Amino acid sequence: MVRAGNADPGVPRQRAVGVAPGCALWRWALALLWLATAAAGPSRRQWPVPYKRFSFRPEPDPYCQAKYTFCPTGSPVPVMKGDDIIEVFRLQAPVWEFKYGNLLGHLKIMHDAIGFRSTLTGKNFTMEWYELFQLGNCTFPHLRPEMNAPFWCNQGAACFFEGIDDIHWKENGTLVLVATISGNTFNEMAKWVKQDNETGIYYETWTVQASPERGAETWFESYDCSKFVLRTYKKLAELGAEFKKIETNYTRIFLYSGEPTYLGNETSVFGPTGNKTLALAIKKFYYPFKPHSSTKEFLFSILQIFDAVIVHREFYLFYNFEYWLLPMKFPFIKITYEEIPLPKRNKTHSGL
Repeated sequence: MVRAGNADPGVPRQRAVGVAPGCALWRWALALLWLATAAAGPSRRQWPVPYKRFSFRPEPDPYCQAKYTFCPTGSPVPVMKGDDIIEVFRLQAPVWEFKYGNLLGHLKIMHDAIGFRSTLTGKNFTMEWYELFQLGNCTFPHLRPEMNAPFWCNQGAACFFEGIDDIHWKENGTLVLVATISGNTFNEMAKWVKQDNETGIYYETWTVQASPERGAETWFESYDCSKFVLRTYKKLAELGAEFKKIETNYTRIFLYSGEPTYLGNETSVFGPTGNKTLALAIKKFYYPFKPHSSTKEFLFSILQIFDAVIVHREFYLFYNFEYWLLPMKFPFIKITYEEIPLPKRNKTHSGL
């Protein structure tokens, strides 16, 4: 046996035959395993998971029908004269105010949009981004008997139309000037909106975080009306817009969970060689969220949802057309109305 402290230069170190080569092989094996894990890991462990963009917007499936027509008075985005002065307005009102009045406003569940006014023509315009088939269809799937996999009617898109409904935005919400831009800046923004709208095609209700604490890990970001407004404000700031110093709050719906587990896409979970046990568990989870035909069914579904999310602490999330398992944590779900400041102007550009 060779002692670790033997430093006699005249005595060559001995090696226990059959030990070191084995250790070397194990080290190589572990190194290769680490490299393989490192190569595969970041694609699944990048938090928050990046929202997937697409090369084009697909045609909606005829099965998906909206209770309220999407963008019924929509019109093309006009090309403004370069020297026009365009006023930019922050618009916010309770979700579904046309049906429930200020009911959801008391809960701070708000819808966001942007208004524009041309000082040359005096014309007003509204721009917003929302669900093609209402929020429920974007948040939970249909379980169709003829299909093995859950069927999603989930698309969101931008809507642009002439006019600003002052009463709608002012009565229970907000209509306030936030910036002034040139016609040229408006036209550049319009090009960006077209590209953003064609590549960001689906709606995401939830923001998923590790806890409500400030700085907590975010697993998934929402993609909704307020995020569209925030992206547009950011783009305008990049183009040189100077925003006023006012408080701007937005509704966010949080789920709280431990680190999510990736489960697979529709083919790998529900396909011919998929995991039948997992497929059944996902469909069982979504079943209580289906439209209800009676009060009794609705109340029973509430109990099922409570059992799955609160008791068993499980939530199956569909994000980027892939399924994830969220190990739910207290307080499980929370709706907030929190300030997100207006962006600062990029000083290398002039917005006017």
